[in-house]
Amino acid sequence: MRTRALTLCLAAALLASGGCRQNMHNQNKVKPYATSTFFADGQASRPIPAHTVARNATGAKVAIATGLTVAKAPAQAGPPPVTLALLQRGRERYDVFCSPCHGRAGEGQGMIVQRGFKQPTSYHDPRLVNAPTDYYVQVMTQGFGVMPSYASQVPLDDRWAIAWYIRALQYSQNARLADLPGDLRAQVEGALQTKAPAEPAHAAAAPTETHP
Repeated sequence: MRTRALTLCLAAALLASGGCRQNMHNQNKVKPYATSTFFADGQASRPIPAHTVARNATGAKVAIATGLTVAKAPAQAGPPPVTLALLQRGRERYDVFCSPCHGRAGEGQGMIVQRGFKQPTSYHDPRLVNAPTDYYVQVMTQGFGVMPSYASQVPLDDRWAIAWYIRALQYSQNARLADLPGDLRAQVEGALQTKAPAEPAHAAAAPTETHP
């Protein structure tokens, strides 16, 4: 009985040792920067394609890849000119990617915030009203707080469009009538007077009660 038990233990040990083979560890492979007979240039590592940008690159690499002017390195491309078409594109992209958190008016009360997600700072907060437009492009590129990077989802031109539309939202909530040029201010004032509700007619005076 004891001999049989020893035989079974030995068999189990032999089976277990079979799983310790180093075939995968010692497989035929080419290490980085080693020579190779497979490629014509004899190098195992392949050349990096032109204009490749490392994923999650930061600092100077982000500035070069995104055209930011608030990063340390100079940008290769500046912001596009602000046009009505750019703002319309920014509004369309903002409603898709930004309004679920930030709300349609930028007040920070988007639908997922109403359902329990962390509320972002309102775009009408003085700190963000005074922030440069480039700041919004950088946040969309790199992320901030619980907000992830949107660089892989929103192209650079659309990030600029969204940033300028955010600026338009801020103007819509914080601009003063006195900030408008004279001719436009007169048009707005005239429109406001036209839309003002009419004064209610005075009710007829009730008859004075007399006493005998």
